Parts: sequence; structure tokens; C-alpha cells
Amino acid sequence: MNALILAAGYATRLYPLTLNKAKPLLEVAGKPIIEWLMGNLESVPELETTYVVSNDKFAKDFQTWADERKHRNAALKLKIINDGSKSDDDKLGAIGDINLVLSRENLTGSDLLIVAGDNLFNESLAKFAEQAKGASAMVAVYDVGDLEAMKKYGCVTIDAQKNITHFEEKPEKPQSTLAAIALYYYSREVLPLFTTYLAAGNNPDQPGRFLQWLYPHVPVKTFQITGQWLDIGSKETLEKANETFRKRES
Repeated sequence: MNALILAAGYATRLYPLTLNKAKPLLEVAGKPIIEWLMGNLESVPELETTYVVSNDKFAKDFQTWADERKHRNAALKLKIINDGSKSDDDKLGAIGDINLVLSRENLTGSDLLIVAGDNLFNESLAKFAEQAKGASAMVAVYDVGDLEAMKKYGCVTIDAQKNITHFEEKPEKPQSTLAAIALYYYSREVLPLFTTYLAAGNNPDQPGRFLQWLYPHVPVKTFQITGQWLDIGSKETLEKANETFRKRES
């Protein structure tokens, strides 16, 4: 199994903080967000290479970070992929970036764990990877507990086997409080479908769009995150993350 961290966005909502620094490289409690994420991934058994897809503006910064991290751990298999985009106007979108890495690195022969580079968890992702074994696809879900708040998330309903029965991105009338978050597992059998999805002219941006297209055709399991999950999308959530992770480290 390989891992892919999505880090090619421009995070314009966080300007000026992200004007000259990629969001995953912003510090939370003294460490870059991506450093926390790597810590979550390190305990995943049988993890081969971790890929980080960035844009042309910040690829060198990610490479500097990766070189320093590999200096601390020579056995670490970490590779930065530059998607070539130079601004928010010509970005490939998350799904476009996934497909780019799959094709450029010839990754369709192994299963893939995908996570957004602005997500923070207070627990290992080993349980997620373990539960994904044997599945065609799996997504992490989080109970937001508020139907009104669900209007800004991908909303899912599930059956007794925890498979998705309905998915809607940012619904006007949410049917549940379970949010699909940007942590995915796709088997090697499913990975070629990213090309199929894009060839049909579908939305290349939010990764949840692919999931919405996929679940009517392929069973998609869910895994509920019970620990803390933070999606760094605003200055407020960045401040909350700093406070939470400082307490954790103290």
C-alpha cells in the first residue's frame, strides 16, 4: 500500500498566512501540519512510499521539508510530486492531482491511502488501514452532530454493514450528521476508475465528488473516526488546532 497526501491547493481563504507558505507547512504547536500527518501515517503497517503532491509555487518548500525529514530517517520513502500548476486559476483539482500521481508514478498496481494535507487527527491511521483490507473502497466519516453544520460537508448515510447508501456534497437538506472526510482507501482494482471519471468530464476538484460518483457502482465502506479530527480551513480552526495540540504535547 502507498499513501498520497494532497497538498497542491492554494488556501486562498487563509491569506495572508498562505500567500507565501503552503497550508500543510503552517505550524501547529511548533510543527508543520504535514509533520503531524506523517506521524499518523508512520504506524500504518506495510506502507511503502508516501507521495506528496504539491503545486509549482510550493514544491521546492515541500522538497526542503522532505529532505530534512529523510535526513532524520534514512529509511523513509517519501517523494514530492509537482503538478505544474502556478495559481488557483490553473490548478488541476484534487481528483486531477490524484490521477496525475497515479499515472506519472504508475501506482495502479498497489492499493492507495489518500489524505488531505490539511487534516489533523489525534490518533494513528493504522486502524483505518486495517479495516480497509479486502474492501474495494473506504472513506473515513466523522459525526459532526449538527445538521446545520453538515451543509458544508459531504453528507453520507450508511447501512447496517457500514456501506454508503447515499452521498451528497454540501447538501441543502442533510439526511444525517455523518460527514465524509478527506481520508480514503482505494484498492488497486478501483484506481483506474479515476481516469474513467475524468474522461467523462466530471468535476476534477473536491475528492468527495469521485466518491459520490463511485458508490452507486462499487461498494464503499465507512470507518468512523472517534478521536479528534480537525480540518484546517480557516484562521479559527488553525487557532483551535494550536490550542488542542499544545495541550496534547504538554
